[in-house]
Amino acid sequence: MTVDVILDLQVNPENREELLSVFMSILPDTRAFKGCQSVSVTSDEDDRHHIVLLEKWGQRSDYESYMAWRTERGDIDKLANLLSSPPTTHYLTTVPI
Repeated sequence: MTVDVILDLQVNPENREELLSVFMSILPDTRAFKGCQSVSVTSDEDDRHHIVLLEKWGQRSDYESYMAWRTERGDIDKLANLLSSPPTTHYLTTVPI
């Protein structure tokens, strides 16, 4: 079953452009990672420092493998240094009603 992942980020104002630049460089590898179906980067219209990634993965374990890979490479630490608070991750599945 597919899983939607919402990664909620609050970026330091002085780091917004750098964060977006990092995403531009790393997202091709993300989109090619096993199980990744899509990734969109969005920005809150009322708070440009609130960045939300909307992702769709084949299954949660695919996303967890991806995050382990990013952590091992040091990418997660690099991104965390650009944020004003820790990221929040939500895992959503469709309710068949």
